[in-house]
Amino acid sequence: MSYLKRIPTNKEIAPKVIERHHVTRKDAGLEYIELKLLAMETGGEYSEQLTDLEVCLVVLTGKVSVYSGEDEFKNIGTRDDVFEKIPTDSVYVSSGKEFKVVAESDAKVIFCYAPSKVDMPTTLIKATDNRVENRGLYQNKRMVHNILDDQSPISDKLIVVEVFTDSGNWSSYPPHKHDQDNLPEESFLEETYYHEMNPKQGFVFQRVYTDDRSIDETMAVENENVVLVPKGYHPVSVPDGYDGYYLNIMAGPIKKWQFNNDKDHEWIIHRT
Repeated sequence: MSYLKRIPTNKEIAPKVIERHHVTRKDAGLEYIELKLLAMETGGEYSEQLTDLEVCLVVLTGKVSVYSGEDEFKNIGTRDDVFEKIPTDSVYVSSGKEFKVVAESDAKVIFCYAPSKVDMPTTLIKATDNRVENRGLYQNKRMVHNILDDQSPISDKLIVVEVFTDSGNWSSYPPHKHDQDNLPEESFLEETYYHEMNPKQGFVFQRVYTDDRSIDETMAVENENVVLVPKGYHPVSVPDGYDGYYLNIMAGPIKKWQFNNDKDHEWIIHRT
């Protein structure tokens, strides 16, 4: 199995709470990103005391309530399936704080972490606050929900986006990278991809490769798989008959998304 691809696990960590993924910096060899995916039955509860990590809780499906100190965000979440293709609600909590999530219905929540020592306000990121954009032409079309982009004042290091790629299209394409800390030319951002497929038995292909090919892996990625991108280019191809969804977490020393395309393939964006 690819060391870049993580398949779901089923670990009960509390009554009615199943941990589907838990990616830590230590086990993944990353410096800036951790990830947790929980499937929660109605009435399930999960609590956590943050130390040196900030977190963005994205309600993928269902409804939950989130409590942190005096802040209460009740019955948040907008969809029963990510392929409804509407934005959802999220909550940002900064490092050093405690929070609790209570499932008001069966729900799936992804926790997006990055190192931070900055005390920032706990914030509800409403679905209506997501900046929605359509990118690409021809067979390179996708829709993006910007939950936390690099201009957002809400987080310290975290960038979090959802991307919907239609059947037969490519995404994160032409291949691009952001693995050099030399702004303004390029920023260093690690990245993770959490994938879902519609219908669920589908798969997509993702390649992660560097210029020197010290990393060069092409993976068949299935529903609820996670792909790690410590560096390099990382395009995604969605086969005919299936739609693809992924949630990206990006983080690095500076919250700035400045990328460079693979020069061999950059020509495709100049077609008319």
